[in-house]
Amino acid sequence: MAEKNKEPSILQGFKAFLMRGNVVDLAVAVVIGAAFSNIVNSVVKGVINPLVGAIGTKNLDGYSSCLEAPCKVAPDGTVTKGVPILWGTVLGATLTFVITAAVVYFLMVLPMSRYLARHEARKKAREGTQEVIEVTELEVLKEIRDALVAQRGSGHDRV
Repeated sequence: MAEKNKEPSILQGFKAFLMRGNVVDLAVAVVIGAAFSNIVNSVVKGVINPLVGAIGTKNLDGYSSCLEAPCKVAPDGTVTKGVPILWGTVLGATLTFVITAAVVYFLMVLPMSRYLARHEARKKAREGTQEVIEVTELEVLKEIRDALVAQRGSGHDRV
């Protein structure tokens, strides 16, 4: 009789894939990321953009240059004549990215890295004190051993 190799079914493979820890972690990260993006967008729109708007303008989309004159753009945004370069849109997207990255870094990454560094330092300090305690116990045991050996040695001389 030929021995049959039992391969897992497609459904069993899919179930194993879904039950892996990294897939569940990824799903949680996506959900939390979506919720966090709402927080970041609110901070950018509600705090940062008004501060930037106080210095300049909130909407940079109107800034452009004309590569081939005359440039005419219809109200709906379609180009009717010329070749406009909409550098204000690029600048606005770049500023939004930089502001968003700064908010994420200063409100999430920096505090979390400081917390993890403090946690690691406390852990190493606890391990260091544990090693000191173990070393001192070992030294005491060595002293007791040496004292017993010395007693045994002196006891044999008397007999």
